[in-house]
Amino acid sequence: MIKTFLRAFLKPFSFLPALFMMYMIFSFSSQDGTASGNLSYKVSEIIVESANEAFELQWSGSEIRHYIERIHHPVRKLAHMTEYFLLAVSVSFPLYVYGVRGLWLPLLAGGICIGFAALDEYHQSFVAGRGPSKKDVGIDSIGVLAGVLMVQFFCFIGRLTIFRPLARKRRSS
Repeated sequence: MIKTFLRAFLKPFSFLPALFMMYMIFSFSSQDGTASGNLSYKVSEIIVESANEAFELQWSGSEIRHYIERIHHPVRKLAHMTEYFLLAVSVSFPLYVYGVRGLWLPLLAGGICIGFAALDEYHQSFVAGRGPSKKDVGIDSIGVLAGVLMVQFFCFIGRLTIFRPLARKRRSS
C-alpha cells in the first residue's frame, strides 16, 4: 500500500530533469549574441589550453588563439547536440516509466524535443544578436536521436537482464 502510494506520488517528479534541461536551454538561448559567443569562446579556450598543457605542446599565444578560433564553431555545435541529447534522455526515461514503449517512445520523446528545439530557435529571433536557424534544429535533432536511442537501448538491455530472472521465478512458482 505504502509502496503504491510512493510510486504514484513520486512518478510525476520523474519529469523534473526534463523541465530543468528545458530551463537551461531557454536560459542559454536568452543570452545575447555577444554573451553566447563569449561563453563558447571561453570553453574553446579551456580546451585548447588544456591540450597545450597536457601534451606539453608549448604553443605560442598566437598559435593558441589560432586553435581556439578553429574549434570555436564546432564547440558551439557540439554544445547544441549535447544539450538536446540530455533533454532527450531526460524526456525519454519518464515516458518509459509511464509505459511508453516501442516505436512510440522515439516518436513521442523525439517529437517533444525537436518541437522544443524549433520553438527555441523561434525564441532566439527575439534576442539581440541571435537569430533562428534551421541548421541548428537539425543539429539539435542529431542529439535528440542519439539520446532517445540510448534510452531505448538501455531500457531494452535492462528488461533482458533485470526482469528475466523475475519472470522465471513467477513461472516456476
